[in-house]
Parts: sequence; C-alpha cells; structure tokens
Amino acid sequence: MSGHRQPGRWSLRRRLGLWLTVAVAALWLAAATVAGLVLQHEIGEVFDSALQEVAQRVLPLAYSELLSREAGDAPQHMAPIGPHREYITYVVRDGAGRVLLQSSDAELMAIPAGLAPGFRTSDRLRTYTEAAVRGTIVVTTAEDLGHRAAAVRRAVAALIWPLVALVPIALAGVWLSVRLSLKPVLAFRRAIETRGHGNLTPVATAGLPEEIAPVAAAVNALLERLRGALEAERGFTANSAHELRTPIAAALAQTQRLVAELPEGPERERARAIAGALRRLSRLSEKLLQLAKAEGGGLVAEVPAPLAPVLRHVIADIDRQTGRGTDIALSIPANGGPLSDLDPDAFAILARNLIENALKHGEPETRVEVQLDDGLFEVANHGPVVPADLLAGLLRPFQRGPTGAEGSGLGLAIAAAICRGAGLTLDLTSPIPGTADGFRATVRFPAAPRS
Repeated sequence: MSGHRQPGRWSLRRRLGLWLTVAVAALWLAAATVAGLVLQHEIGEVFDSALQEVAQRVLPLAYSELLSREAGDAPQHMAPIGPHREYITYVVRDGAGRVLLQSSDAELMAIPAGLAPGFRTSDRLRTYTEAAVRGTIVVTTAEDLGHRAAAVRRAVAALIWPLVALVPIALAGVWLSVRLSLKPVLAFRRAIETRGHGNLTPVATAGLPEEIAPVAAAVNALLERLRGALEAERGFTANSAHELRTPIAAALAQTQRLVAELPEGPERERARAIAGALRRLSRLSEKLLQLAKAEGGGLVAEVPAPLAPVLRHVIADIDRQTGRGTDIALSIPANGGPLSDLDPDAFAILARNLIENALKHGEPETRVEVQLDDGLFEVANHGPVVPADLLAGLLRPFQRGPTGAEGSGLGLAIAAAICRGAGLTLDLTSPIPGTADGFRATVRFPAAPRS
C-alpha cells in the first residue's frame, strides 16, 4: 500500500473542510440577506414613524404661529440650534398652498405642494402630510430615500464584513474539528499501510466511527483469510521439503555406498548418475525450505545486529563446500559494516543465494564482487547479458535466464521473497553499467543507527 495521495484526488479532510467552510459562508450570506430585508422593513417603519411624529408635533406650533402673525408676513424659516445634518425636513402651508413655515433645509428638499394626507413615495422622497383646521393648515414632512438606502447598506455591511474574518477562522476551526474527528480513521489508514512485509495481524478498530467500523471488520476478515491461505501454502512447502530430506539423504547414502562397492562399469556409472540426481534433489529440497522461511515472516529482528560477521561466515561456508572462496572479492567498509534489523539467518540465506547464483552463472576465471556498505548489499559477476524483458521474470520461482549452468531457478526467488518480507528493495541490472556484460543484484535497506 502507498500513503501518497494520487494526483487529482482530494483527501476526506480537505473535502470536509472545504465544503463545511463553504456551507458556513453560504449560510452566513443567506442570513445576512434575510436580515437585510428585515432591517429594510424595520428601518422603513421607524423612519415613517419619525415622519409622522414630526408632522404631528409641528402642526400645533404652526397653528400658534399662524394666529400670532400678521397678514402678509413672509414665510418663516426655523433656524437650526446648532450645525447638524437634517434628515427629516418639513414645510407648513395654508389652504392656498402658500408656505407659512419651513425647516432650514426644506428648500433643498423641494417638497412638492398639494399632497393628500398620508404617506407618499416619489423617485427621491418619502413624505407624510397632515392637515388641520379644515384644511387651512397643511404640514408635510419629507426624507430623502437615499438616506434610508444608506442606512440599510451600512446595517447589512455590518453583518457581512465579519464574514471576511469568519472564513479563515471557520476554516481553521473546521480543519481542527475534522482532524480530531478523523484521527481514529487516519490511525486506521496508517495501520493498514503498515500491513504487508509479513505482517498480517488484525487492525485495531477501537474508536472508529460507526461508518468505518464495518470496513475495519471486513479488512481484518480478509487479513485472516489471507494469513490462513499463506500459512497453509508455506506449511505445505516446508513440510514437504522437510519430509523429503531424510529419505533423500538415506537414498543418497545407500547410492554412494553402492558406487563404492560396484566395480568399474556401466552399473557403477548408473549408480553415480543416481547419486547426482539425489544430490540435486537434496539441494532442491533445501531451497524449498529456504523459500518457505523467506515467505513465512519473522524476517525482522528485535535488536539491530552487524551484518559483516554473517557475510564472512557465509563466504567461509561456501569456500568449505565448493573451494571457490578465492573467486569472491569481498568489500566491507573500515568501520566494520552496517547494523541492520534484518534477521541474521534471513540475511545469511539472502547472501548465500545471491553469491551462489553469481558463482554458478558467472564466466570462468572471473571473480564475483561482493560489497556490503551502509544501506547497500551488492553482488556482481561477469557473465552473459540477461535481456531486459527477462530480468523481472528471474524473481519468480523456477525461472532461469540464458545459461547452461545447473540450477533450480529458486535462488533469486528466495532473495526476492526475503526482500519483500523485510521491506527491502532488490534491483537487478544487466549488463553492469560501464561494462558490456555482467549481472548485478543490489539490495537496499535502511541501516540501523549505531549506538
């Protein structure tokens, strides 16, 4: 499994964060719109009430003024007490439409005459007219409609502007809430990502949401079935190879004794051929046991250990069995080589198969180069080039390259199984870069830190 997000695919956290933030912003805008409409209605009622109240308060004063003034007096202007902006203006007229009294800004408003009592709305004014003394005194109050619109705009802006600060705050809050809510789901994802490499243990399901719990149960059931299938397959391979070792060894011993007892002749040659076949069968059973171990897990040790002593022991054992230790050029750094949590027995099987494979298929009179360094184990030989389309197939059991040497086709498959189970990388290269021939197997692994 891979923890990398595929291009163009959004994570659940990102989707929830984005859509919840968009939803909050949309709801806020909708609420501000509704509030604006309500405010517009309420502000209209307040200002209408103010127009009516001003008219009703001015009317008695205008009547008193009319009684006290002499005929022919000019219209009077009510001087403002101090500098101020007059939002509501008024004008008092007689029955003939002559202006008797008006506020300081009434002329600027150009309040029309002859309006019927009550509220009226024109293109630019909202007016209220009240008449008294049988229509001989008419008071008209007026307000610029732009003032009302400006008041509504300011009120709505006061509701919308906090949204500018709310969006990042909501985004941060939503992201934090989603992160905390999805924490068990993320832990479940990481647990699944760590499965493999021989680890098929059940995934912890504690704290998972109700929607994810069935998925976790299905994953654990699948892991259990997979583990059972793999254990059955490995058990069959290991048991078969183990049960074959004893009868093969007994048959080989009896055949070797028969070879020693028979005189030179066709019978002795046939006995030698049988002994050779039994030796090949013994090696095959040994390889099958190694393959079962490689695929059976337990490839990672609890405590990191040095790999160099294991490698030297493997080369010495190969030299004892084949006498070809001088054909191996070993390179280990001066600091003694790396430490690794790879199980020493697994590394011994890995190294032995790669080195034996290089010795078997390399050109005669050439040396096999073995290098062990931090994060790197490499085995190379000089031999025929393996076509690129065959390299990947060499990692499968019983697959062989263009060679006439004897072999079971399991060496590289065993090495590949160990690398898969331990989380290592095995790269095959042919020809060796910088040369015209050769074959190189490179194992890359994280070296454990030295204490």
